[in-house]
Amino acid sequence: MTATPYKRVMLKLSGEALMGDTEFGISTEVLNYVAGEVKQLVDLKMEVGLVIGAGNIFRGVAGASRGMDRSTADNMGMLATVINSLAIQDALERNNIVTRVMSAFPMPSVCEPYIRRRAIRHLEKGRVVVFAAGIGTPYFTTDTAAVIRALEIEADLICKATRVDGVYDKDPLTHPDAVKFDTLTYSDVLKKGLRIMDAAAISLARDNNKPVIVLNMKIPANIKRAMCGEHVGTIVQ
Repeated sequence: MTATPYKRVMLKLSGEALMGDTEFGISTEVLNYVAGEVKQLVDLKMEVGLVIGAGNIFRGVAGASRGMDRSTADNMGMLATVINSLAIQDALERNNIVTRVMSAFPMPSVCEPYIRRRAIRHLEKGRVVVFAAGIGTPYFTTDTAAVIRALEIEADLICKATRVDGVYDKDPLTHPDAVKFDTLTYSDVLKKGLRIMDAAAISLARDNNKPVIVLNMKIPANIKRAMCGEHVGTIVQ
């Protein structure tokens, strides 16, 4: 078994990552792929938390920009993260990974309510914990929720899995001359306006000295390599 410098990690996935090649919704192929990537970490005896966005179903900010009340739109987005969380739970458990979904919105018929001490106990028992419904409060993104939950469960690292292999000075998908950063400080991210996470999430990570790795989830075993200490993607610390 490969040694890893991290015991407990928070993995942040965007909702859009679950769409695959479709325009919206959830791809079962992507779910199975993500489950396989998480299983590699579980096999290393790592304790894994997951936060998944909802951009493949509904984005609160987008709804608010079209005239919807922001609080209502954000509540709808948080409910959409529960759908994604249940989908990834199903994929993980089909790969024989014991998983618990814990929601900031109490809905005991489908998942557990979020209780910090219970979440930590699940992790200690080797269960993957999927944190759904953000933090249960509008005006906070799932990036901020991922950082808050990472702090609460005392994760060693936050790993943001994206479609690109790190952080660039501009979007590499539309700018061939984009320059990649291997390392950044939290202040660099805020000063340069780099869109890794929203400013609230980065500020929380900075204030609590919680490192963030940004990497390409589409490269097989990329997450595992980063967790084993290889320099993958961009690290913010």
